[in-house]
Amino acid sequence: MRILHLTPYYAPAYAFGGVVRSVEGMARALARRGHTVTVLTTDAFDQQSRYTGDLETVQEGVQVIRLPNLLPNLRGRYNLSTPNLMSKRAAEVLPQVDVVHCHEFRTVENLLVTPIAARLGKPLILSPHGTLSQSTGRGGLKRLWDQILSSAVALRFSHVVALSQPELADVQALWPTFGRRRIPTDFSVIPNGVDLSDFANLSGRADFRARFNLGDAPVCLFMGRLHPRKGVGLLVEAFKAAAVPNARLVIIGPDEGMRDILKPLLDERIILTGYLGGMDRLAAFAAADLLALPAVGEGLPMVVLEAMAAGLPVIVSPGCNLPEVAQYGAGLELEAAVEPLTDALRTLLPDLPRRAAMSQAARALVNDHFTWDSVASRLEVLYNSLIDS
Repeated sequence: MRILHLTPYYAPAYAFGGVVRSVEGMARALARRGHTVTVLTTDAFDQQSRYTGDLETVQEGVQVIRLPNLLPNLRGRYNLSTPNLMSKRAAEVLPQVDVVHCHEFRTVENLLVTPIAARLGKPLILSPHGTLSQSTGRGGLKRLWDQILSSAVALRFSHVVALSQPELADVQALWPTFGRRRIPTDFSVIPNGVDLSDFANLSGRADFRARFNLGDAPVCLFMGRLHPRKGVGLLVEAFKAAAVPNARLVIIGPDEGMRDILKPLLDERIILTGYLGGMDRLAAFAAADLLALPAVGEGLPMVVLEAMAAGLPVIVSPGCNLPEVAQYGAGLELEAAVEPLTDALRTLLPDLPRRAAMSQAARALVNDHFTWDSVASRLEVLYNSLIDS
């Protein structure tokens, strides 16, 4: 099968969060299963800079085509692409593919490429990745975008893939507002995944702990964009209130408006590292004892799946859409509020035997439900059903 993934940013543009890791994992898994996989994207590297390598390359069996952004500053200000010659390049590539899988909904890439795919009769699939809700992110811009641009794009999609049942409900509520499609759009739930082998033998625990002066303390890890909806402010307050002797809170991620708010709250027990990638990021998983993400408005957070694959117990909120964490005993699910977070940290950080049991359950949960190979097999079934219809 010949598969095209369309996305605003692609690995190694990990500063844009879980969407990049999700699309990368999906593309790699499909390529491993023998499919011809192409990613059409832009040269965005982070909110301020461009990718500086070859714009057309092969990464782990995936052909990656990057087009330069004409106005890269719009990425940082409005999270918008300005890809040069995207329509022209798409018109060259699309005749050779069987199916087009688009990532995120309100993108310039979708505006430019979906009309070409529709004219060529290519099945179009959308993965919104938790970006649909107008109540999170840039809500005003989302509403304006939907009023002006979304209907035509939405009605081109044959199928929308939600990450969870709550996101499926959001999709099914929103789609009728865009009008009627001649052949109704179908919907399904297929989660994110991880490659267990990436987290099987993590190293760097001692070096990471020495680098940030963590000693032998129990460490709670936060990893994600420093944005209010990620709950990092709540976590800092809860950690300070918990006052677990010798415990540390390590906060890793690029700033998206929270760094200056957090700085006055920090003390010697709270370490703010900024963004870490590559081996440093993996070493952080190795060095931590649990991960907490008290977020709202998530799709299905990659960092939680990765932490569990690394054997970390997790503290999540309902907004993470992972009720399986509590069902498997892989961690705790609680409201994104200071008091329950405080109680959870006070309970788990000193309790090594309980964390050890949760660690085993976390790995089992990922192995049973959230591997990229299982996700890719479900995508194959979906793609084939659309190609044959």
